[in-house]
This record gives sequence, C-alpha cells and structure tokens, in this order.
Amino acid sequence: MTDGKLHDEAEQIRDETAEGSPELREHDRVAELEQQLEELKSKALYAAAETQNVRRRLEAEKEQASSYAAAGFARDMLAIKDHLDRALAAVSDELRGDKTAAQFLAGIEATARELEAAFQRNGVTRIKSVGEALDPHKHQAMVELPSEDAEPGTIVEEMQPGYCDPDQIGW
Repeated sequence: MTDGKLHDEAEQIRDETAEGSPELREHDRVAELEQQLEELKSKALYAAAETQNVRRRLEAEKEQASSYAAAGFARDMLAIKDHLDRALAAVSDELRGDKTAAQFLAGIEATARELEAAFQRNGVTRIKSVGEALDPHKHQAMVELPSEDAEPGTIVEEMQPGYCDPDQIGW
C-alpha cells in the first residue's frame, strides 16, 4: 500500500471510532483551534514586522526629503553669499575711502558676516582649497596651471569657494 492509501485508511478508522466518542471530537476541535491560533500568531508577527519596516522606511524617506530640502535652500543661499563676496572684492580702495560708500559697504559686509554665521550655526562650512592637494571628492578643477611655488596637483587659485556639511559627507 502507498502512504496515501494508508493515511486514508487510518482516517476512516479514526472517523468510525470518533462517532461514539465525544472526547475525540473535542480533542480534534482543540487541535484545530490550536492550529488556527498558531497561524494567527504567525500572521500577527508578520504584520507587526511589516508595520515596523514601513515605519522605518517612512522615517528614512522623511529625513532624506528634509535633508534634500535643506540642501537646496543652503545652495540658494550660497549663491547669494558668492555674489556678496564678489561685489565686496570688486570695491576699489578709492571707493572705500568715500564716507558714504564706506557706510554702505559696512552694511553689505555685516550682511555677509551674518550669512556666514548662519552657515556655521547650521554646519555648512567652507572647504579649504588653496594649498591643498586636489581631491575630486571635494574640489572641482577648472584648469591645471604650472607653478614654481607648488607641487603638481596642488590647488594654487580658487575661482569660487566650495561648501559642505562635514557631518553628512564624513570629512
């Protein structure tokens, strides 16, 4: 006999015996309920794990979205700082000597300092470049210039300052 036939025959004998035995029916019902309980426990654990995974994923996405939004705002503010710095660098000594212009320039310089302080409070720092070895992860090279004062691969001039959040990048 095959296993299937043996199983069917055993079930038939069990059913015939169970007809007159309420304890066996009760035992079968308890076994069935225990099996359902185990299945429901398993499903509940799976649902709890899935809920926790979804919550973690949403928290990570929220943090990432917030970080990207802050980075975009910082990038926009850095463009303003660059314009202020270029404007201040273009002011001649003659204009700085003029009393009215000097007061105007003092206001622009105060604005630039306040903007720099806001960057520092929020962890946005200027990347050191001049005199450093070129690091493509930090610097963007525009042109290579021969220099008697510096080794090849050393940054000798900065066209535009770079900024970063060292905590996010790991510097």
